[in-house]
Amino acid sequence: MKNITVTVLIDALIDITLLAFLAITAIAIIHMRNLFVIIMLFGIFSLHSAGLFVVMDAADVAFTEAAVGAGISTVLMLATLALTKNHEEKKPPHHARLPLLVVLITGGALVYGTYDIPSFGDPMSPAQQHVKPHYIERSIEETGVANIVTAVLASYRGYDTLGEVTVIFTAGIGVMLLIGGRLLRRKKQEDD
Repeated sequence: MKNITVTVLIDALIDITLLAFLAITAIAIIHMRNLFVIIMLFGIFSLHSAGLFVVMDAADVAFTEAAVGAGISTVLMLATLALTKNHEEKKPPHHARLPLLVVLITGGALVYGTYDIPSFGDPMSPAQQHVKPHYIERSIEETGVANIVTAVLASYRGYDTLGEVTVIFTAGIGVMLLIGGRLLRRKKQEDD
């Protein structure tokens, strides 16, 4: 019993530490004006998020966050920054009270909405009572895949996974077209 309490306390400490790092990074991003520093802080924020997903036993989401959030997004933002001339963000002429109010109301509504969610890992939650036993008992015979996680991602949620991949691919193509078009215009200007 004592080992379980120590484990729970360590897990809570890790969660609180990662959430504190996320909050500190977000506040730092808000106050920075140098775009290079902001991009680097976004990469750090993504890595902290990936760490938090690992702690919550969501390794697939953590891997995606690390690869897309910290990896590809950071590289694409740095490439875009290299194509621009000014690396300093201009200070806004006024304080944005209305957007802050909208964010606070939206955040409050989201927090209020979480009160009905079962606790993390609650064995009596609907997902643990209905969906999980179905996947464990029937995934091999229904999908032919021995790994339950792969069966869920590739078969049961196959259209969802395909949709996510399509969105990421489309965003990447869009960014490449934007960067490529700018490079072609710059090359034409240099040739003229």
